[in-house]
Amino acid sequence: MPASPTPPASDALITPELLLLVDAIARHGSFAKAAREMGKVPSAVTYAIRGLEDRLDVLLFDRSGHRAVLTPAGQALLDDGRLLLKSLEDLTRRVRRISTGWELELRIAVNGVLPWPPLYDLIEEFQTLGSTTKLRFTSEVLSGTWDTLAGGRADLLIGGDAALAPPGRFATQPLGEVHMLFCVAPHHPLAQATGPLAPADIGAHCAVVVADTSRALPPLTRNLLDTQQRVVMPTMQAKIDAQIRGVGCGYIPRMLAAPYLDQGLLVAKATRDGDLHERLACAWRAPAQGEALKWWLKKLESPRLRGSLVDAPAAGHPTRG
Repeated sequence: MPASPTPPASDALITPELLLLVDAIARHGSFAKAAREMGKVPSAVTYAIRGLEDRLDVLLFDRSGHRAVLTPAGQALLDDGRLLLKSLEDLTRRVRRISTGWELELRIAVNGVLPWPPLYDLIEEFQTLGSTTKLRFTSEVLSGTWDTLAGGRADLLIGGDAALAPPGRFATQPLGEVHMLFCVAPHHPLAQATGPLAPADIGAHCAVVVADTSRALPPLTRNLLDTQQRVVMPTMQAKIDAQIRGVGCGYIPRMLAAPYLDQGLLVAKATRDGDLHERLACAWRAPAQGEALKWWLKKLESPRLRGSLVDAPAAGHPTRG
């Protein structure tokens, strides 16, 4: 009896490309927007998803409304597919690291309270090495700093709040201390206040804050009064810009606030609670195996670099936390 013909691989498999398509459509709620993200024409995306649905004999998206919405079967495929894609990415990095010693990609999460210019200098220096390692940076806030490392979305954390470090999971080295100043625009009502500001003074005005970027760890708020009105901004720079316009008040890292204070665009006000301080650390999964990660960790030991990132550089060696 002759063997049945083997169907083409594209007709027989759920490929990583198809999983990425499902992910893009789910995030955008649109086949057209997903096509733009993936660099395809919309008809190709529609054809690919319909082919996948036919092979699985399930409906992955409900297309009856204005947005493409995952069906329960589609959600199950997406959830498991994301795990599979992450496993494939991890495998690629592992094979690359074993083969050359240099990671295919180094993912670095940076606390939003830190200045970027010193890191730009490091990026330029790293580029002179001629490494094929791609650097990918994210800016994280509050619990999001440790969440991105714990969730496997970062290989190196620069500036995680030492007080929030999960116990027993990562190697750390101290970075230093950041001072936070309470700042307002010169035309803000609090700018004319005399003496240290009391909680009641601050609570009467809108606070400008940056959203916690955590996905899994409980999100935090800091230095806010329960009844205080607030405006939530996406980045530290957006928060600073909003405070310069007088939208509200709030604490800003001294090193980031300094140029605006010098130009008279912001005014630092004393509070009864005094200036705030955050003790920061760098963290990674031990042992550090990739050459790119080792290079960055060595550079981060420099007192001069630490002095350009924080107000009070820390002295110390890596520890297992």
